[in-house]
Amino acid sequence: MKRPFELYILYLLYVLLLGNAIWAGLAMMAMPDGSALEMTKDVLARTPFKSFFLPGLVLFLFNGIFTLFTLIGLIAKPKWGWANSINLYKDKHWAWAYSLYAGVIVIAWILVQITMIQFSLLQPVIAGVGLLILILTLLPRVMRYYTLSYESK
Repeated sequence: MKRPFELYILYLLYVLLLGNAIWAGLAMMAMPDGSALEMTKDVLARTPFKSFFLPGLVLFLFNGIFTLFTLIGLIAKPKWGWANSINLYKDKHWAWAYSLYAGVIVIAWILVQITMIQFSLLQPVIAGVGLLILILTLLPRVMRYYTLSYESK
């Protein structure tokens, strides 16, 4: 089956998301006082964190590395049995399920952020990216592209 056009939009969203998450996550871990991102520790006042290191690590791992891993899976469709261990949709390639997870993770990250820190215009933009990831992943043509044939199960 030919790769649906919508997947290229999904790939672009992933590149934008993971680039932002890896850059910001590394900056927060490298300079946990927030200075690399021109933030002060006042931002952390309503959070359980004393520095930006742990939020940076979570951002780096879940919205950066996990997103990169998912993007590689979506593009290459490798048959990695171990990656199926948390695939709730056994009739779909694991990367398709991970794409759903990634969209939910992004939205959850922003919702937690909104409850804990001051509002930023970047938050609804990133939440919109998460929502678009979910929408594009659930499009029938995309779902069909990642549906496993009976022989490959």
